[in-house]
Amino acid sequence: MKAVRITHTGAPDVMKLVEVEDPTPGSGEVLIQVRAAGINYIDVYYREGRYPADIPFTLGIEGAGTIQKLGRGVKDFRVGDAVAWCMYLGAYAEYAVIPERHLVRIPDGIEFETAAGALLQGMTAHYLTRSTYPLKSGETALVHAAAGGVGLLLTQMASQLGARVIATVSTKEKADLAREAGARDVILYSEQDFEAEVKRLTENRGVGVVYDSVGRTTFDKSLNCLRPRGMMVLVGASSGPVPAIDPLRLSLLGSLYLTRPSLAHYTLTREELDWRSGEVYAAIQKGTLKLHIDHTYPLAEVVHAHEELEARKTTGKGLLIP
Repeated sequence: MKAVRITHTGAPDVMKLVEVEDPTPGSGEVLIQVRAAGINYIDVYYREGRYPADIPFTLGIEGAGTIQKLGRGVKDFRVGDAVAWCMYLGAYAEYAVIPERHLVRIPDGIEFETAAGALLQGMTAHYLTRSTYPLKSGETALVHAAAGGVGLLLTQMASQLGARVIATVSTKEKADLAREAGARDVILYSEQDFEAEVKRLTENRGVGVVYDSVGRTTFDKSLNCLRPRGMMVLVGASSGPVPAIDPLRLSLLGSLYLTRPSLAHYTLTREELDWRSGEVYAAIQKGTLKLHIDHTYPLAEVVHAHEELEARKTTGKGLLIP
């Protein structure tokens, strides 16, 4: 089978599409024919070595497809089931072996591309708005990179909960996408100082929560945008790691909260995984949550796909199609 393998970490060109032996499922695992694989910024972190993995490995932690074989002890799934998964490496390939505990069923009417594209980022938006900082109607949230994959879903969920979303984007085209997703106010950070704009828009009160997937270039000013006892939620670091911070600064800025959550810790049990994935897929079926798939690439174009992602030329979700 064909798979995107990494033998050493680094720039996009370390990814190589190669022929490898077909994998065999072990105890508690299934073999899946991959029909679509999600492209996520966490894939960049694995590729660069910021997130550790045993080399060599197959990249990609989100996918959807059809079960081909069952390993010993698999009880809840059958050959032929349409399934999706995330937070487990191996998706950038024609076939993947995935533990049963990571799988969710794809509901009727949802295509493989949608199932793969919505799972990781949809559940991320779900836990951010429901659990990390449970948004309430009337609250105000600042969402950075609001036209990205997580950003568009997060903006939709937050606005549907009755929150006011202040979004930051880099272009007017991305601003239109953020407004369509429900953002009340949109700041073009390439032309405006987002800290000054947030303070103006909130009459210097600040926001209750900042959802920041950008990191180094936005972190300091984001802290200054929070109201007393507000929460800084660092979702990612597309611009690089944030600087070290003295906890005293959180006190001086208003007894702020700072968290760096991970989807893995918000899907610790089968019940939680099914709850979050179920609500995401149900919202897509109802049409209340819209997934914006920006581009699909064949496996052979994986280097180009990562280059576009890192250059911030994409909006919404990108997919690899084996």
